[in-house]
Amino acid sequence: MTIDEAYKALLDPLKNIYESREATTIADWVFESVTGINRLKRLTNKTGEFDSSKSKLLDKSLRRLMSHEPLQYVLNEAWFFKLKLFVNEDVLIPRPETEELVEWILDDLKKDGKCQGRNIYLLDIGTGSGCIAIALKKNIPGSIIYSIEISEPALRVARQNAEVHMLKIDFLQLNFLDESNWSNLNSYDIIVSNPPYIPEHEKIKLDKNVVMHEPHLALFVENTDPFIFYKKIIMFASDHLLPGGKIYVEVHEDYSREVANLFLKEKFKTHLKKDLHGRDRMICAFR
Repeated sequence: MTIDEAYKALLDPLKNIYESREATTIADWVFESVTGINRLKRLTNKTGEFDSSKSKLLDKSLRRLMSHEPLQYVLNEAWFFKLKLFVNEDVLIPRPETEELVEWILDDLKKDGKCQGRNIYLLDIGTGSGCIAIALKKNIPGSIIYSIEISEPALRVARQNAEVHMLKIDFLQLNFLDESNWSNLNSYDIIVSNPPYIPEHEKIKLDKNVVMHEPHLALFVENTDPFIFYKKIIMFASDHLLPGGKIYVEVHEDYSREVANLFLKEKFKTHLKKDLHGRDRMICAFR
């Protein structure tokens, strides 16, 4: 079997479940990850002999992809803010919108003259893979960052990612919705969260790869109280946000105004920000 034949054996089935361009992107990523042959080498050596020992690994990856398992879980890797992170089904796959949230925080710190991060205390609520905390710590080395998460398996992933990038972050397993746990937390200059915000009834609208594989605990909230996390964050911030501090949260584009109004009712000023696709996806709140 040639290198080109092995590549096409991976790509062709993927075209049955993905649009052609997306299938090609996935195939390129998997082929390079499994075989070590990047796109340029593959195209310039199509007739080269393929290492048959890699065939089983490619076949295994293909079977997982054909079952709608996300590429990032198949390869156990995702990129966030130019950082390679380990991911598995215990954590959400980091999204571009969340990168924009981190960028917003960093831009505001620079404008406020706090880019060095000395004595800047940050709290990341629902850290998941640790992507937000890790990106912030990497870019604000002097900051003191605390990350909380209810899921112990998710915390293991976050700790692993922080260790790989040699970053000091304080991780704590904690159910944030239980107010009795708040006594274990300090006060902070920045509170950031990408909380669960998709109502249960919207599951039918999501792609199979999301519903079948990503952790529901990190995605969905009860239909009866879809804003529960934002309400708790507002209550928590009343006693735990330092003077001049700010809250940054990611929000559902269909309910961004409702979430902003929750902050306004508690005398917070708010800034609603659109993502690169023009959707209202982020809120900064401050007093």
